[in-house]
Amino acid sequence: MIRALKSITFIYVPREDRILAVVNAGKDDAWSCWLTRRVALALLDRGGAYVQSKSDLAQRAPAELRGDMIAFERDAAIAKTAGAMSITPPNVLQSNAAGAELADRLSIVQHGQGFRLELRGQAEAGAAGLFTPAELQRLLQMLHGEVAKALWLAVPVQAPAGAAAAAAPDSKPFRN
Repeated sequence: MIRALKSITFIYVPREDRILAVVNAGKDDAWSCWLTRRVALALLDRGGAYVQSKSDLAQRAPAELRGDMIAFERDAAIAKTAGAMSITPPNVLQSNAAGAELADRLSIVQHGQGFRLELRGQAEAGAAGLFTPAELQRLLQMLHGEVAKALWLAVPVQAPAGAAAAAAPDSKPFRN
């Protein structure tokens, strides 16, 4: 059964090392799913690129200013949707976590001047809704915040190229 997506909340759950997406939290038609690292990062990467590719402002701007136009449009979207933000009580999120299923498919397609987002779980349940470009930018920003909490965006630290050669010749290697 596909529910109408009216609201969505994301929260990183360290114990699961996944992001819980709760659709219509606290309502009769609530549904929830787990987003894995792979799905969340793909949504941020491809969803953001897709929204940018459909931006009239960015496409009309000279190539050297496109990045600035995209950032401006994102900031304007966040400001425009700020009034729609609310805090979901933790007990509501916890009750939805128990029945959450693993997200299996996610799609974003252009629909008129906006976008249609559909999220489905492995049991074929899911949610779909229409979003304005500003609302989709907000959704991506909310997900980005949870991905940052999970430290999934961190780049692994690599030793400098000369670090191995700089070790003292008589130092003993550590072994496990």
